[in-house]
Amino acid sequence: MDTAINMGKTTGFMEYPRLLPLSRPPAERIKDWTEFHAHLPEPALREQGARCMDCGVPFCHTGAILPGGASGCPIHNLIPEWNDLVFRGQWQEALTRLHKTNNFPEFTGRVCPAPCEGSCVLGISEPAVTIKNIECSIVDKGFEEGWIQPEPPGRRTGKKVAVIGSGPAGLACAAQLNQAGHVVTVFERDDRVGGLLMYGIPAMKLEKQIVERRVKLLAEEGVRFVTSTWVGKTYPTEKLRGEFDATVLCGGATKARDLPIEGRNLAGIHFAMEYLLKNTKSLLDSGHADGRFIDAKGKHAVVIGGGDTGTDCVGTAMRHGCKSLVQFEIMSRPPDARAADNPWPQWPRVYQMDYGQEEAAAVFGADPRRYAVVTKRFVGDARGAVKELHTVNIEWRRDGGKTTMHEIPGTERAWPADLVFLAMGFLGPEKEGLLGDLGVTIDARGNVVTNADKQTTVPAVFAAGDMARGQSLIVWAIAEGRAAARGVDKFLMGETLLP
Repeated sequence: MDTAINMGKTTGFMEYPRLLPLSRPPAERIKDWTEFHAHLPEPALREQGARCMDCGVPFCHTGAILPGGASGCPIHNLIPEWNDLVFRGQWQEALTRLHKTNNFPEFTGRVCPAPCEGSCVLGISEPAVTIKNIECSIVDKGFEEGWIQPEPPGRRTGKKVAVIGSGPAGLACAAQLNQAGHVVTVFERDDRVGGLLMYGIPAMKLEKQIVERRVKLLAEEGVRFVTSTWVGKTYPTEKLRGEFDATVLCGGATKARDLPIEGRNLAGIHFAMEYLLKNTKSLLDSGHADGRFIDAKGKHAVVIGGGDTGTDCVGTAMRHGCKSLVQFEIMSRPPDARAADNPWPQWPRVYQMDYGQEEAAAVFGADPRRYAVVTKRFVGDARGAVKELHTVNIEWRRDGGKTTMHEIPGTERAWPADLVFLAMGFLGPEKEGLLGDLGVTIDARGNVVTNADKQTTVPAVFAAGDMARGQSLIVWAIAEGRAAARGVDKFLMGETLLP
């Protein structure tokens, strides 16, 4: 039976409305660091799977790059197939299909923004299928039922591969190369495995035992993890060539975009990732008892920048008990519905409240975001700590075919600020140390140059994820890691059977 063609409930999309599980109330969930994700009861999940409409040409798993943005799932998940299997109650088969393309659906099912749903054909005229929630439910049920067990490779090739970085790209690459029979060692400079998954995403969005569970599984399958080891600093780069047949660079885009304006050096102004990393590490080490984190309790907090990282700063500050919170975005407020220049199946650039903004609104009465705002200067107190920042409103105009920013006179304003978090994105990987030692070529955007097989300009050295692609989504990182694994396997063996 081809489940992708013979859908079991072809009229389901007309019979069942889109339904998501009720999350805990925002004002309640900020009292702890527990995940706010939940699952629907199985009968409701089967109905949601039935909404997948046998659309003939599904765009949900295309992973295409269109003018104006990406469309669909970059790892080409077999979404219609496992939606139908969930409807039929064939959960174990659904899990098998899910793992064919995605090494870590328990991660993407929690933190991916779901570009698949943005390109769902049903979404043209009705609310899209709840793909992300179904995906997470499948893999969580797989772990609960004991269906997910270590599967070490049946043979070893004798080839050794070093993977630098244990974020989603590094873990996906390591998992695939290990299954091909190579001996894989993953180096991580932090004290815990997971990279962005461990320290870049707060616990309420992705509980760390979820990450540790998958890492334990990979270790039982034969992947070796070496933590607290900074290749190019505490581990000499030249040792890679002597000890490994190939190296894959998966260190991420960790160079944060700064805001070099007046007062930038005042105390209390931090990069977002410093804030998030210290918070999660202190939480895991001591439940925050060690005090080794940046505490927003009782303080006026300001987040500069939107996106997932900015939202995570908002959610973290809310759990600390900040006195006030405001978030500035340089772009204009998105429309409530797709604009004419943002057609399906592009990712819908529309206004929506993420979890952090919901929580701030529940406590302070309104969405904390202020759109089309630029920060002009920071002002400090007598102790050299930030006490306020000054902004001006802007408007975006089309000038000669280009969109330019113009300040609006008379809109200057001062805001109280005891803590400021810069969440304005990243400028590629750090160039000092490892990349400089290896001599890989860097492109104009600051990323490592690779060919179609993800090999850099240095023989036997590959790169994947944000380090090669630039700042992107977790699902793109997994896709990149899998692609690099194919390239490495082909390089080592002359051919590859990796998907």
